[in-house]
Amino acid sequence: MRSMDFYSKAAMERAMKVQEVILRALAKKITWWQAAEIIGISDRHMRRWRERYEEFGFRALFDRRRGKPSPKKVPLAVVERVLGLYREQYFDLNLRHFHEKLIEQHQIRLSYSWVKGVLQGAGLVARGGKRGVHRKRRPRRPCRACCCTSMAAVIVGSRTSAGMTCW
Repeated sequence: MRSMDFYSKAAMERAMKVQEVILRALAKKITWWQAAEIIGISDRHMRRWRERYEEFGFRALFDRRRGKPSPKKVPLAVVERVLGLYREQYFDLNLRHFHEKLIEQHQIRLSYSWVKGVLQGAGLVARGGKRGVHRKRRPRRPCRACCCTSMAAVIVGSRTSAGMTCW
């Protein structure tokens, strides 16, 4: 495994808490299902952690996914190339046309939303405005049958607070 200074303080504290609970369970002060409840995991997962702890020690309690780069991460060279192309060559195009140029002429196949996010993050493209008043959600219309507010009153045919019967 890797060195310990790679992990955050919170990850270190969590691993120490898990180690303390495992040690209490190994010493038979608590049962393994109680240890799983304290940590907030299933019994089966607790057994897996116990086996890993016995084999690898304290380092086995850390999240092993941390520190690995995302397989979807775009290389820095490509990001710089996209920003450079927009700044130097295609500054007069709108975002959609720039995205088409990236695909057709430069064989850079990135999603439109990724390109938009990068250009907006770099401050090269303005963010879209908020929705207008005409796009806001309207309140629900009242019941058609009468002035009652509950659909149950309509279905049952009961009286409303105004004394009218809903049908």
